[in-house]
Amino acid sequence: MKKYIITACILGLFFPKAQSSDSLTNQHKVTFSAYAELFYTYDFNEPGNHMRQNFLYSYNRHNELNLNLGLIKAAYQNENMRANLALMAGTYAQDNLAAEQDALRYVNEANIGIRISKTKNLWIDAGIMPSHIGWESAIGKDNMNLTRSLAAENSPYFETGAKVSYTTDNGKWFISGLILNGWQRIAKPEGNQTISFGHQITFKTNDKITLNSSSFIGNDKAKDEKKMRYFHDLFGSFQMSDKFSTTLGFDIGAEQKEKGSEQYNLWYSPNILMKYQLNNQWALAGRLEYYNDKNGVIISTQTPNGFQTFGYSLNVDYAIFKNVVLRTEARGFTSKDAIFMKNDAFSQGNFFITTSLAAWF
Repeated sequence: MKKYIITACILGLFFPKAQSSDSLTNQHKVTFSAYAELFYTYDFNEPGNHMRQNFLYSYNRHNELNLNLGLIKAAYQNENMRANLALMAGTYAQDNLAAEQDALRYVNEANIGIRISKTKNLWIDAGIMPSHIGWESAIGKDNMNLTRSLAAENSPYFETGAKVSYTTDNGKWFISGLILNGWQRIAKPEGNQTISFGHQITFKTNDKITLNSSSFIGNDKAKDEKKMRYFHDLFGSFQMSDKFSTTLGFDIGAEQKEKGSEQYNLWYSPNILMKYQLNNQWALAGRLEYYNDKNGVIISTQTPNGFQTFGYSLNVDYAIFKNVVLRTEARGFTSKDAIFMKNDAFSQGNFFITTSLAAWF
């Protein structure tokens, strides 16, 4: 699971834009870019093996300097074709792609798109792609908060399949339908012969408001254990002023209790994210979240009340340069059951501080 995963110094490399012989018409473009993010997390529960909670897939090492995500990407686009290839390394790749074949664990993106209309922005894309679900991505600099929410960590970061998408001429509506290998999968689980489906609808009322609806329908288990899963992600992003922005998100899912059952286990997660830009260099951001998975569909605790956890965080960001940012975040969890290991016992709370340094070119 997403379940896919994001202080010190960082290296990033960028190669300037290279164009084909048609570059004068600006129709053929190849760009190379890079991103890297180092991090240090101190978990006050002090896990002895330095591995933190098993439901976190980014910044998930205690008391050690490490690479969350290093990424090198090549992208090509002209009027009728686009392609992306990105290779990665880091703890995000290690934790999020642990179930994949060795050769695939370093692939962040590998996809090709073909425009299928001469007059409309209508495309078919296929391959390994960023997930169509959620308000946060694996690229730390693109997110309001330093670490990822429980909702993001436990829903797909990436997906493999094909999608048809349409963007209206005025850019306000984006609509897509997807056929997928599964829930954050490159290769299907052994014995799984089913196809999964998804949709995404994004509406931009103006430059200040974006509304998004995304879904997943499918079975991510072997044939003998088949359980249908239905999941919906809804969020809105609001630029309230030049300095203040907020995102409101809500995820809800249902999965069959048993193969062929008409009864379902539910889980859900509401989120409030806020950011205040103090000036060109300094910013504050915070998040309030709740994740309820009492039946252990996504996060299994083997406790009476399952995973019912509140989360809160506050981060301070400092842009050293336009492409280098230093971030520090304090974050805590409070759970209904004692599910967090501390001093050879279990506690209801977990508090930790993370610092990261990210650079991109």
